Amino acid sequence: MSRGTNQKFKFTYLMQIMLEKTDDDHGLTISEILEELEKYDVTAERKSIYADFQDMTDKFGIEIIKEQVGRDTYYHVGAREFELAEVKLLIDAIQSSKFITQNKSKELIAKVKKFVSVHQATQLQRQVFINDRVKTMNESVYYNVDFIHCAINQNVKIRFKYYRWDISKKLVATHNGEWILVSPWALIWDDENYYMVAYDEADDKIKHYRVDKMMRISLSEERRAGRRLFNDFDMAKYSKSTFGMYGGELCKVKISIANHMCGVFIDRFGKDITFFPVDEDHSEFFVDVNVSPQFFGWIFSLGNDVRVTGPDEVVEQMKEAAKEFLKNFG
Repeated sequence: MSRGTNQKFKFTYLMQIMLEKTDDDHGLTISEILEELEKYDVTAERKSIYADFQDMTDKFGIEIIKEQVGRDTYYHVGAREFELAEVKLLIDAIQSSKFITQNKSKELIAKVKKFVSVHQATQLQRQVFINDRVKTMNESVYYNVDFIHCAINQNVKIRFKYYRWDISKKLVATHNGEWILVSPWALIWDDENYYMVAYDEADDKIKHYRVDKMMRISLSEERRAGRRLFNDFDMAKYSKSTFGMYGGELCKVKISIANHMCGVFIDRFGKDITFFPVDEDHSEFFVDVNVSPQFFGWIFSLGNDVRVTGPDEVVEQMKEAAKEFLKNFG
Protein backbone atom coordinates (compact mmCIF):
# COMPACT_ATOMS: atom_id res chain seq x y z
CA MET A 1 0.00 0.00 0.00
CA SER A 2 1.46 3.36 -1.05
CA ARG A 3 1.68 5.98 1.64
CA GLY A 4 -0.38 9.14 1.40
CA THR A 5 1.22 12.58 1.27
CA ASN A 6 -0.39 13.62 4.58
CA GLN A 7 0.69 10.54 6.49
CA LYS A 8 2.17 12.49 9.41
CA PHE A 9 -1.30 13.93 10.14
CA LYS A 10 -2.97 10.51 10.26
CA PHE A 11 -3.76 10.53 14.00
CA THR A 12 -5.10 14.11 13.87
CA TYR A 13 -7.36 13.40 10.91
CA LEU A 14 -8.59 10.14 12.47
CA MET A 15 -9.54 11.91 15.68
CA GLN A 16 -11.30 14.65 13.70
CA ILE A 17 -13.25 12.06 11.68
CA MET A 18 -14.40 10.20 14.77
CA LEU A 19 -15.46 13.39 16.59
CA GLU A 20 -17.25 14.89 13.59
CA LYS A 21 -18.92 11.85 12.08
CA THR A 22 -19.74 9.52 14.96
CA ASP A 23 -21.85 9.60 18.10
CA ASP A 24 -23.99 7.20 20.15
CA ASP A 25 -26.38 6.75 17.23
CA HIS A 26 -23.91 6.83 14.31
CA GLY A 27 -20.83 4.67 13.93
CA LEU A 28 -18.31 3.87 11.20
CA THR A 29 -16.82 0.55 10.17
CA ILE A 30 -13.06 0.25 9.76
CA SER A 31 -13.55 0.21 5.97
CA GLU A 32 -15.53 3.45 6.15
CA ILE A 33 -12.89 5.00 8.39
CA LEU A 34 -10.15 4.09 5.89
CA GLU A 35 -12.22 5.67 3.11
CA GLU A 36 -12.60 8.86 5.13
CA LEU A 37 -8.83 8.98 5.74
CA GLU A 38 -8.17 8.61 2.02
CA LYS A 39 -10.11 11.86 1.46
CA TYR A 40 -7.26 13.53 3.37
CA ASP A 41 -4.69 11.62 1.32
CA VAL A 42 -3.84 9.39 4.27
CA THR A 43 -3.45 5.60 4.08
CA ALA A 44 -3.53 3.23 7.04
CA GLU A 45 -3.64 -0.39 8.04
CA ARG A 46 -6.41 -1.77 10.22
CA LYS A 47 -4.07 -2.66 13.08
CA SER A 48 -2.78 0.93 13.26
CA ILE A 49 -6.35 2.23 13.57
CA TYR A 50 -6.96 0.02 16.62
CA ALA A 51 -3.75 1.31 18.21
CA ASP A 52 -4.78 4.92 17.50
CA PHE A 53 -8.18 4.30 19.11
CA GLN A 54 -6.41 3.17 22.27
CA ASP A 55 -4.20 6.28 22.25
CA MET A 56 -7.26 8.51 21.88
CA THR A 57 -8.73 6.94 25.01
CA ASP A 58 -5.54 6.80 27.08
CA LYS A 59 -3.96 10.12 26.12
CA PHE A 60 -6.88 12.37 25.18
CA GLY A 61 -9.80 10.89 27.11
CA ILE A 62 -11.81 10.31 23.92
CA GLU A 63 -13.46 6.94 24.42
CA ILE A 64 -13.98 4.90 21.24
CA ILE A 65 -16.76 2.37 21.63
CA LYS A 66 -16.96 -0.83 19.58
CA GLU A 67 -20.45 -2.08 18.69
CA GLN A 68 -21.53 -5.17 16.78
CA VAL A 69 -24.55 -4.74 14.50
CA GLY A 70 -25.31 -7.97 12.69
CA ARG A 71 -22.17 -9.05 10.88
CA ASP A 72 -20.68 -5.54 10.90
CA THR A 73 -18.56 -3.87 13.58
CA TYR A 74 -18.99 -0.13 14.14
CA TYR A 75 -16.90 2.34 16.12
CA HIS A 76 -18.07 5.63 17.60
CA VAL A 77 -17.09 8.28 20.13
CA GLY A 78 -18.69 7.73 23.53
CA ALA A 79 -19.18 10.44 26.14
CA ARG A 80 -18.12 13.91 25.03
CA GLU A 81 -16.94 16.89 27.00
CA PHE A 82 -20.29 18.53 26.23
CA GLU A 83 -23.48 16.49 25.93
CA LEU A 84 -26.03 17.39 23.26
CA ALA A 85 -28.45 18.76 25.87
CA GLU A 86 -25.68 20.99 27.26
CA VAL A 87 -24.86 22.34 23.79
CA LYS A 88 -28.55 23.16 23.28
CA LEU A 89 -28.48 25.12 26.54
CA LEU A 90 -25.40 27.05 25.40
CA ILE A 91 -27.05 27.91 22.09
CA ASP A 92 -30.24 29.03 23.82
CA ALA A 93 -28.18 31.27 26.13
CA ILE A 94 -26.36 32.82 23.17
CA GLN A 95 -29.58 33.46 21.28
CA SER A 96 -31.42 34.95 24.24
CA SER A 97 -28.54 37.22 25.19
CA LYS A 98 -29.40 40.75 24.14
CA PHE A 99 -25.86 42.06 24.52
CA ILE A 100 -24.47 39.70 21.84
CA THR A 101 -25.12 40.99 18.31
CA GLN A 102 -26.74 38.83 15.65
CA ASN A 103 -23.48 38.44 13.73
CA LYS A 104 -21.57 37.44 16.85
CA SER A 105 -24.39 35.09 17.85
CA LYS A 106 -24.11 33.27 14.52
CA GLU A 107 -20.32 33.02 14.86
CA LEU A 108 -20.52 31.64 18.41
CA ILE A 109 -23.25 29.15 17.53
CA ALA A 110 -21.17 27.85 14.61
CA LYS A 111 -18.28 27.27 17.02
CA VAL A 112 -20.43 25.66 19.71
CA LYS A 113 -21.89 23.23 17.16
CA LYS A 114 -18.40 21.75 16.77
CA PHE A 115 -18.76 20.26 20.26
CA VAL A 116 -21.07 17.63 18.76
CA SER A 117 -21.08 15.40 15.67
CA VAL A 118 -22.43 16.56 12.31
CA HIS A 119 -25.43 14.28 12.88
CA GLN A 120 -26.22 15.83 16.26
CA ALA A 121 -25.67 19.30 14.81
CA THR A 122 -28.70 18.78 12.56
CA GLN A 123 -30.82 18.62 15.71
CA LEU A 124 -29.65 22.13 16.54
CA GLN A 125 -30.86 23.63 13.28
CA ARG A 126 -34.23 24.42 14.83
CA GLN A 127 -32.40 26.57 17.36
CA VAL A 128 -29.86 28.43 15.24
CA PHE A 129 -32.30 30.87 13.68
CA ILE A 130 -31.91 34.20 15.47
CA ASN A 131 -35.34 35.61 16.21
CA ASP A 132 -36.42 39.21 15.83
CA ARG A 133 -35.93 40.20 19.45
CA VAL A 134 -33.81 43.27 20.10
CA LYS A 135 -30.08 42.53 19.92
CA THR A 136 -27.46 45.13 20.71
CA MET A 137 -25.98 46.90 17.70
CA ASN A 138 -22.63 47.51 19.38
CA GLU A 139 -20.41 44.69 18.07
CA SER A 140 -17.55 45.82 20.32
CA VAL A 141 -19.42 44.83 23.51
CA TYR A 142 -18.06 41.32 23.10
CA TYR A 143 -14.55 42.71 23.47
CA ASN A 144 -15.48 45.37 26.03
CA VAL A 145 -16.19 42.60 28.53
CA ASP A 146 -12.67 41.28 27.98
CA PHE A 147 -11.16 44.76 28.43
CA ILE A 148 -12.99 45.17 31.74
CA HIS A 149 -11.81 41.79 32.99
CA CYS A 150 -8.25 42.72 32.04
CA ALA A 151 -8.49 45.97 33.99
CA ILE A 152 -9.81 44.14 37.05
CA ASN A 153 -7.12 41.46 36.84
CA GLN A 154 -4.36 44.04 36.36
CA ASN A 155 -5.80 46.26 39.12
CA VAL A 156 -5.92 49.41 36.97
CA LYS A 157 -8.53 52.01 36.13
CA ILE A 158 -10.42 52.04 32.85
CA ARG A 159 -10.98 54.96 30.48
CA PHE A 160 -13.89 55.21 28.03
CA LYS A 161 -16.59 57.37 26.53
CA TYR A 162 -20.23 56.71 27.32
CA TYR A 163 -23.05 56.96 24.78
CA ARG A 164 -26.83 57.01 24.57
CA TRP A 165 -29.37 56.78 21.74
CA ASP A 166 -31.01 59.97 20.50
CA ILE A 167 -34.34 60.32 18.70
CA SER A 168 -32.58 59.99 15.34
CA LYS A 169 -31.34 56.53 16.36
CA LYS A 170 -27.78 57.78 16.58
CA LEU A 171 -25.37 57.14 19.42
CA VAL A 172 -24.33 60.42 21.03
CA ALA A 173 -21.72 60.89 23.74
CA THR A 174 -22.83 61.75 27.26
CA HIS A 175 -20.91 63.89 29.78
CA ASN A 176 -20.28 66.43 26.97
CA GLY A 177 -18.12 63.88 25.23
CA GLU A 178 -15.54 63.89 28.01
CA TRP A 179 -13.54 60.82 28.96
CA ILE A 180 -14.73 58.84 31.97
CA LEU A 181 -12.07 57.39 34.28
CA VAL A 182 -13.22 54.91 36.91
CA SER A 183 -12.03 51.84 38.82
CA PRO A 184 -13.88 48.70 37.64
CA TRP A 185 -14.62 46.09 40.29
CA ALA A 186 -17.22 43.74 38.84
CA LEU A 187 -19.53 42.85 35.96
CA ILE A 188 -23.22 42.24 36.58
CA TRP A 189 -25.68 40.50 34.27
CA ASP A 190 -29.07 42.10 34.88
CA ASP A 191 -32.24 42.34 32.80
CA GLU A 192 -30.43 40.83 29.77
CA ASN A 193 -27.65 43.42 29.83
CA TYR A 194 -24.07 43.55 31.08
CA TYR A 195 -23.19 46.30 33.55
CA MET A 196 -19.79 47.32 34.85
CA VAL A 197 -19.82 48.24 38.55
CA ALA A 198 -17.08 50.75 39.28
CA TYR A 199 -15.84 53.30 41.79
CA ASP A 200 -15.82 56.93 40.70
CA GLU A 201 -13.06 58.52 42.74
CA ALA A 202 -14.06 62.09 41.82
CA ASP A 203 -17.56 61.62 43.25
CA ASP A 204 -16.50 59.04 45.88
CA LYS A 205 -19.39 56.87 44.75
CA ILE A 206 -20.12 53.43 43.33
CA LYS A 207 -21.63 53.67 39.84
CA HIS A 208 -22.60 51.26 37.09
CA TYR A 209 -22.45 51.55 33.30
CA ARG A 210 -24.05 49.48 30.55
CA VAL A 211 -21.23 47.74 28.74
CA ASP A 212 -22.80 48.02 25.28
CA LYS A 213 -22.84 51.82 25.65
CA MET A 214 -19.14 52.04 26.54
CA MET A 215 -16.84 52.82 23.63
CA ARG A 216 -13.17 53.53 22.93
CA ILE A 217 -12.16 51.65 26.07
CA SER A 218 -8.53 51.68 27.15
CA LEU A 219 -6.68 50.67 30.28
CA SER A 220 -5.13 53.38 32.42
CA GLU A 221 -1.79 53.12 34.18
CA GLU A 222 -3.41 54.39 37.39
CA ARG A 223 -4.06 51.80 40.08
CA ARG A 224 -7.66 51.13 41.02
CA ALA A 225 -9.25 53.00 43.91
CA GLY A 226 -12.24 52.18 46.11
CA ARG A 227 -11.11 48.91 47.61
CA ARG A 228 -12.43 49.93 51.03
CA LEU A 229 -15.96 50.18 49.60
CA PHE A 230 -15.79 46.81 47.87
CA ASN A 231 -14.20 44.78 50.67
CA ASP A 232 -17.64 44.07 52.15
CA PHE A 233 -19.69 44.91 49.07
CA ASP A 234 -22.48 42.41 48.33
CA MET A 235 -22.73 42.38 44.54
CA ALA A 236 -25.78 40.11 44.49
CA LYS A 237 -27.62 42.37 46.94
CA TYR A 238 -26.69 45.43 44.87
CA SER A 239 -28.14 43.84 41.75
CA LYS A 240 -31.37 42.82 43.49
CA SER A 241 -31.92 46.24 45.05
CA THR A 242 -31.32 48.20 41.84
CA PHE A 243 -34.33 48.00 39.54
CA GLY A 244 -33.47 48.05 35.85
CA MET A 245 -30.00 49.08 37.04
CA TYR A 246 -31.26 52.64 37.50
CA GLY A 247 -29.60 54.40 40.40
CA GLY A 248 -31.43 55.84 43.37
CA GLU A 249 -31.04 56.41 47.07
CA LEU A 250 -30.61 53.15 48.97
CA CYS A 251 -33.39 52.86 51.50
CA LYS A 252 -35.02 50.19 53.68
CA VAL A 253 -38.67 50.11 52.64
CA LYS A 254 -41.61 48.34 54.22
CA ILE A 255 -43.92 46.47 51.87
CA SER A 256 -47.30 44.96 52.70
CA ILE A 257 -48.60 42.11 50.56
CA ALA A 258 -51.39 39.59 50.22
CA ASN A 259 -49.78 36.28 51.16
CA HIS A 260 -50.29 34.75 47.73
CA MET A 261 -47.87 37.37 46.32
CA CYS A 262 -44.94 36.19 48.45
CA GLY A 263 -43.38 34.21 45.59
CA VAL A 264 -42.82 37.36 43.53
CA PHE A 265 -40.64 38.83 46.26
CA ILE A 266 -38.82 35.61 47.08
CA ASP A 267 -37.91 35.35 43.39
CA ARG A 268 -36.64 38.92 43.40
CA PHE A 269 -34.90 39.20 46.79
CA GLY A 270 -34.23 35.60 47.78
CA LYS A 271 -35.27 33.47 50.72
CA ASP A 272 -33.53 35.65 53.30
CA ILE A 273 -36.43 38.11 53.54
CA THR A 274 -38.59 37.70 56.64
CA PHE A 275 -42.39 37.94 56.41
CA PHE A 276 -44.24 39.30 59.44
CA PRO A 277 -47.94 38.37 59.67
CA VAL A 278 -50.41 41.27 59.62
CA ASP A 279 -53.54 39.16 59.58
CA GLU A 280 -54.55 35.75 58.28
CA ASP A 281 -54.19 36.78 54.61
CA HIS A 282 -51.58 39.55 54.68
CA SER A 283 -47.94 40.01 55.69
CA GLU A 284 -45.27 42.70 55.58
CA PHE A 285 -41.51 42.73 55.28
CA PHE A 286 -38.52 45.09 54.99
CA VAL A 287 -36.06 45.16 52.12
CA ASP A 288 -33.25 47.46 50.93
CA VAL A 289 -33.87 48.98 47.48
CA ASN A 290 -32.55 51.87 45.44
CA VAL A 291 -35.68 54.00 45.35
CA SER A 292 -36.31 55.09 41.77
CA PRO A 293 -39.18 55.52 39.28
CA GLN A 294 -38.34 52.01 38.04
CA PHE A 295 -38.94 50.60 41.51
CA PHE A 296 -42.28 52.40 41.74
CA GLY A 297 -43.23 51.11 38.28
CA TRP A 298 -42.47 47.55 39.35
CA ILE A 299 -44.62 47.91 42.45
CA PHE A 300 -47.48 49.43 40.42
CA SER A 301 -47.33 46.49 38.01
CA LEU A 302 -48.03 44.03 40.83
CA GLY A 303 -51.55 45.37 41.43
CA ASN A 304 -53.61 46.16 44.50
CA ASP A 305 -52.30 43.26 46.58
CA VAL A 306 -48.95 45.01 47.06
CA ARG A 307 -48.38 48.32 48.87
CA VAL A 308 -45.33 50.28 50.00
CA THR A 309 -46.16 51.36 53.56
CA GLY A 310 -42.93 52.93 54.77
CA PRO A 311 -40.98 55.02 55.32
CA ASP A 312 -43.32 57.99 54.95
CA GLU A 313 -41.07 59.90 52.53
CA VAL A 314 -40.99 56.95 50.13
CA VAL A 315 -44.77 56.56 50.35
CA GLU A 316 -45.15 60.25 49.47
CA GLN A 317 -42.73 59.91 46.55
CA MET A 318 -44.78 57.01 45.26
CA LYS A 319 -48.03 58.98 45.56
CA GLU A 320 -46.49 61.84 43.58
CA ALA A 321 -45.25 59.41 40.95
CA ALA A 322 -48.77 57.99 40.60
CA LYS A 323 -50.26 61.50 40.26
CA GLU A 324 -47.74 62.47 37.59
CA PHE A 325 -48.46 59.28 35.68
CA LEU A 326 -52.21 59.86 35.77
CA LYS A 327 -51.73 63.32 34.23
CA ASN A 328 -50.89 61.52 30.98
CA PHE A 329 -54.54 60.51 30.84
CA GLY A 330 -55.98 63.96 31.51
